Amino acid sequence: MMNILVVNCGSSSIKYQFIEAESNTRLAKGLVERIGMSGALLTNTRHDNDTIKLTGEILDHGMAIEYVLAVLLSKNHGVIKDKSEIHAVGHRVVHGAEDFAGSVLITDAVLQSLRDNIELAPLHNPHNIRGIVACKQHLPDIPQVGVFDTAFHQSMDPHAFLYGIPYVFYKKYKIRRYGFHGTSHFYVSNRMAELMNRPISELKIITCHLGNGCSMAAVKYGQSVDTTMGFTPLEGLLMGTRSGDLDPQLILYIMGKEGLSLAEATTLLNKHSGLMGISGVSSDMREIEQETEANHDRAKIAFEMFCYRVTKYIGAYTAAMNGVDAIVFTGGIGENSTLVRDHVCSSLSYLGLEFDPEKNANGPKERFVTKNDSRVTVGVVPTNEELVIALDTMSIVKGELPPSMRNMVKNTVLDPVD
Repeated sequence: MMNILVVNCGSSSIKYQFIEAESNTRLAKGLVERIGMSGALLTNTRHDNDTIKLTGEILDHGMAIEYVLAVLLSKNHGVIKDKSEIHAVGHRVVHGAEDFAGSVLITDAVLQSLRDNIELAPLHNPHNIRGIVACKQHLPDIPQVGVFDTAFHQSMDPHAFLYGIPYVFYKKYKIRRYGFHGTSHFYVSNRMAELMNRPISELKIITCHLGNGCSMAAVKYGQSVDTTMGFTPLEGLLMGTRSGDLDPQLILYIMGKEGLSLAEATTLLNKHSGLMGISGVSSDMREIEQETEANHDRAKIAFEMFCYRVTKYIGAYTAAMNGVDAIVFTGGIGENSTLVRDHVCSSLSYLGLEFDPEKNANGPKERFVTKNDSRVTVGVVPTNEELVIALDTMSIVKGELPPSMRNMVKNTVLDPVD
């Protein structure tokens, strides 16, 4: 038995799960909100649905981890009796740059590398680091493992990850496509192969992680060969508040016309664009769909733009892999929006895809939404990034190759030129 505490730190929050990894059993899960602010709240739910909410003055991530440990050890609401029953901690880390092609045991050298790469993920890595330091403080003798959002996409070839700008910028500033949501793309592609009862080494799969943040990946024989997010999570699909793909000259034009600073332009593209910017209604697809059905013109355009870009990338990734065997929908929108799946799949009959509206509308959370004789299988697979983190962490602590690295036959990093 190996109990893994899975930690995902944000700027003012910590999401966590406590998982018995060998049996894939979640013992508890929770969320600490408003860290460093008034009204901080911890919500913990045990495997038997016992739920406790605690409010208090939680000043920093170190104190938040202290609260989490106290709840897990609680006589009335906890699941363990001693800290020694926590055998390892697995951390979600957003950006590993080219330094990490897979999950790693966190050492002082690894932690320094994360600090060195903060400029590549200034909105995420500092908080991930704070969580690691906090866990080291309160669990000093327990191994810590970092699992990177970018690692799964390190199998991309240079022609897929380089941009059409002078190569010197790749050498000097590490500017390239990194991709994100890698843990999710890994999980759902492998789970889809299991559901199809076929080895992933024989399948070409397009994974669609659609939530407030959205990305797609072309997964060929178990490896990511392309993905929509790039140097940052801004590129690619239209998202809740992010613009996705656009002409780079466009933002320079707007900055000139509106007199925007670099920070203001960054906020415009990341916080005020996407579904919110087009519809003027909401960044939430559920509200967009409601307004679309009520004939709200801009909401309808936003919905159609969203689906169009997903459909377009499916076509592009089918071409990139010279075929496709399966398409997977995951994430809040991918799992729950029957309208988005219907709208996208209705444009894919040229692939031999035979959509089944009844299966799409009804069924278990994990299911196929195509007819039995469809040449391309479309599935809905709820993602489980926490389980991947727990399993990778267990493997590394045991000295074994982590599951997320077993299909990684290469780590394509170019040698810098002089």
